[in-house]
Amino acid sequence: MKFKLDENIGKRGQNLLREAGHDVSTVVEQSLRSAPDYDLIEICHQEQRCLVTLDLDFSNPLVFRPSDYSGIAVLRLPKRASYGDLLDAMRTLVRALELNEIFGKLWIVQSGAIRIYQEDG
Repeated sequence: MKFKLDENIGKRGQNLLREAGHDVSTVVEQSLRSAPDYDLIEICHQEQRCLVTLDLDFSNPLVFRPSDYSGIAVLRLPKRASYGDLLDAMRTLVRALELNEIFGKLWIVQSGAIRIYQEDG
C-alpha cells in the first residue's frame, strides 16, 4: 500500500509503515508543509496514496468523501499526548492494515482501536 504522511508524523512513524512493507512518502520530503488541505488530498489522490494525519479536518466525510480517495487515516491522540501515544496509534494502524483494506475508507485510529467509516454503495 502507498501512504503519504502529513507533516506532523515523524520518522519513526514512517519507519513503522516501511518496515511493514509499505511505500511511504511524506509531506516534508515533497516540500508540501502548510499546503491547503484540498491541495494535499488532491496530491494524495493523484499519487494513489492513503493520507495519514493528525489533522481532524480530514475526519469529516462530508468534506472529504472517503470513496474519492485511496484512504484517509486520522490519528486521534489524548489531549496531552506524548510521542509514545503517537507511536502507539501508528502501531495500531500498521496492525490493522495486515487484516483490513483502507482504500476508499476513513479510519479514525486511536491506540488499540479503529473506527471505520465506509460509505454505503
